[in-house]
Parts: sequence; C-alpha cells; structure tokens
Amino acid sequence: MDGQWFRRFADPEPDALRLICFPHAGGAASAYQPLSRRLRPHVEVRAVQYPGRQDRRLETPVADIGELAAVVAGELQADETATPFAFFGHSMGALVAYETARILRERGGPSPRRLFLSARGAPGPRRSPHDVLPDDDAILAAVRRLGGTGVTLLDDPELVAMVLPALRADYAALAAYSWTPREPLHTPVTVLCGDADPVVSVQEASEWRAFTRAETEVRVFPGGHFYVDQRLDDVAEVVLRGVRSTSAARVGNDACHD
Repeated sequence: MDGQWFRRFADPEPDALRLICFPHAGGAASAYQPLSRRLRPHVEVRAVQYPGRQDRRLETPVADIGELAAVVAGELQADETATPFAFFGHSMGALVAYETARILRERGGPSPRRLFLSARGAPGPRRSPHDVLPDDDAILAAVRRLGGTGVTLLDDPELVAMVLPALRADYAALAAYSWTPREPLHTPVTVLCGDADPVVSVQEASEWRAFTRAETEVRVFPGGHFYVDQRLDDVAEVVLRGVRSTSAARVGNDACHD
C-alpha cells in the first residue's frame, strides 16, 4: 500500500486483520494512533493521510469526498497482499469510508469485511446544515463546538493558520457532497455515536441501516461528537469483536463452499 496515503503505527502481526481508518474534517492519520495501540496485536491499523496535513501539509487539500474515496479505492485495488480489511470512519471520514466501499463494489475490487461508521448521520437528499458554513469564522466556531482533544490548539494563531487550509477544503467537500441513491451494500455495518453529539442524533446515525442488506449494529456511547476520546477502550472492544465475528462468519461461509 502506498506510504503516501496510509500510515501504520506498528508492525503487523501474522494474520492480523487490517483496519483502514478515515479521519474527520481537519483531522490527520495520527488521530488513530491511540486506537491502534488499543487494537494491536490483533488488528493492524492503517490510517489514511489526506493531502494538506502533517507530513503532506505542502500538498493541496482535496475538496471532494468522491475524489478522496476514488484514490483510496485505487490504492486498495493495487495492493497485492490480499490482506482482509475493514473500514473505520469518523465524522467526515464515515462518508469517505462509505464512498470508498461503494466504489470498490462498482469496480469489482476487494470489499471491506465490515464498516464502522462513527459520529455521522446517513447521507440523504438534503445536506446537513452543519456542513454548509459561510466562512473561516463559522468553520472555527463549528470545530470549537464539536470539542475534542485538539480544540485548544485553536487558541494559537500560528496553529490555526496551519490547519485552516485543510479545514476549508474538508468543509467545502462536505458542503458539495451530493449523495446519489444506489443499491445497498452487502457489508455488515457497525454504527457508533455519542448520546450528546451536538450535530448528529442517534436517529440520524441509525439511518445507516438502509445502506446495507447485511446486519447493522448501532452502539451509543456517553459523550459528544468526539466520544471516542473518553470511551477508547469500549470502542476498541466493539471494533475487535466486530472484526472477529465478521472474520469467523467469512471462514464459515468459505468452509460451506469447499
């Protein structure tokens, strides 16, 4: 897998399932380092590094959900290791993960064993008003409202200047995103959300059920948009159980067809 687009935080163990993680708006691959520590050695985390942040900060950010998904899908199709994988996407990352899975299906590529979609309502014909923001002040206000461990960085003008290009691009991508109804996936889905999220209700998150013909699990945690920061151990347990159950089901199905 292209090191430009994916970051790994530990050497993989034999037979470990790969978890491809998609960051939130303004986020970077390093946001998944804590989850990687909790999941190893059983799961190998590969976090997507979007252009325009951290070690790719000199690159132009991509202001298009579909374009991001298409590139990631292409990288996964080009991978020759045939390592089974699942997707985990948080907030904007949930949309990119879903679109990547959809593109892979349409191209006949490898499919994720499971989708973990976190802190994002299912897409629909109407854009979320929380995605359409008029200027930098509105974007920064939205980021402050969502909270998270990195929100204090917004008190430093130099750091704000560094992260604004990526934030502008990501919110432009969200504002421009237009969902087109398509055949549901056949991938199991685990939906995760916080019970006090100011921008995503439990009902909105639960509407992901309509996007797959496979089973869907909805897990609600105490907390806001970045509930994961406080419930990391619980989230890691949900992920580990989900990938293990999906892998066991796949092995059973393969045995039935031998």
